[in-house]
Amino acid sequence: MAKGHRSQIKRERNAQKDTRPSAKLSYARVPVQKACFVLDAIRGKDVQTAIGIVTYSPRYASSLIKKLLESAVANAENNNGMDPSKLYVEECYANQAPTMKRIKPRAQGRAYRIEKRSSHITVVLNER
Repeated sequence: MAKGHRSQIKRERNAQKDTRPSAKLSYARVPVQKACFVLDAIRGKDVQTAIGIVTYSPRYASSLIKKLLESAVANAENNNGMDPSKLYVEECYANQAPTMKRIKPRAQGRAYRIEKRSSHITVVLNER
């Protein structure tokens, strides 16, 4: 059983909250492995360089990650009052989301399973 009043417990939990600006895209229709190719390219870079990389990357995931980056920059500017020119990509990762299972008919009445994978993509920024 937790110690203290409910409001005290909530206050302690909120004090431990991560204050870094971030953006999260849930249920993105791109597999984790394909999203990680783009995320590995921008990890640790400053925001202007990262946006340039994803703008000219030919991968489908790069368009999703570009919007996510711009959203995280806007969160940093509006919610945390940070300077966008000093921001860099501290963390970015993709986690497995639910997989849609589909059936493809094949020869002689067989059915092959097709798995359409999705992911949860997170971008966390910080100031230099």
